[in-house]
Amino acid sequence: MHGTTVCPHCNTRFKIAPEQLEAHHGMVRCGHCMKAFDIRLNFAPDQLDLPLDLQLDLPVLDAPDAPHVAVLHPLTLAEQVSIEQQNNTGESSHRSWPWATEESEPPTKHRSWPWLVGIVLLAAGLLMQSAYFFRTDLAAQLPDLKPALSGYCQILNCRVPLPQHTDLIGIESSELQADPGHDDQITLNALVRNRAAYAQGFPNLELTLTDSQDKPVARRMFIPADYLPETESEALGLSPNRELSVKLHLNIGDLKPSGYRLVLLYQNSY
Repeated sequence: MHGTTVCPHCNTRFKIAPEQLEAHHGMVRCGHCMKAFDIRLNFAPDQLDLPLDLQLDLPVLDAPDAPHVAVLHPLTLAEQVSIEQQNNTGESSHRSWPWATEESEPPTKHRSWPWLVGIVLLAAGLLMQSAYFFRTDLAAQLPDLKPALSGYCQILNCRVPLPQHTDLIGIESSELQADPGHDDQITLNALVRNRAAYAQGFPNLELTLTDSQDKPVARRMFIPADYLPETESEALGLSPNRELSVKLHLNIGDLKPSGYRLVLLYQNSY
């Protein structure tokens, strides 16, 4: 059956004879772009009502956009052997042809700037959330950043408190003394030390008085304002690697405690 085919690489149209369809499994090389292709893929048979005296031996019909006449070249022996091997393995000769390239449609151009804007907004939101949830640690590790974090918290109606790490602050020593001149008064002495490399908030001190069987008979919580001397600032906190001496005079009334327990606590209000 006679017909025409089109080179998929350069769109050159060729006149095809029946023997060309059967030879080498339809594989030929375009004489225009010199690329191999399968003439059977785009083969179109001639119309039956064509004149019988049409010249069938014309090697090529130029496509409208093809400036030069091209011819189909027969394949070399090595190329024929390659086609036979591919057919024996069941692979498509067109897809596995070593120097044939499949033309792909040009990618559709998409506007990428909305995605870029979205990524930037998401990153900014993540950064703002991190600054909010980790503001205390950021201010402790980067003191120069604290003014900016404080300004940020003014917008969100929050605050930037000092760190409160109980594992880095503790009571080094404590002592409960009776007042010889007053049976209803005692004096509590304690030494609180901040072992962190940054300032921490002053803790609360919970004092529990116990009897001879170690049962509690009285308990009181002392906030920083109760025990800090005038020389200390609660806003600045306890400086890094520094000790604070605490001294409290207490009136116990008729209680006769035999012992006590003193613990350090933080009230995480942020």
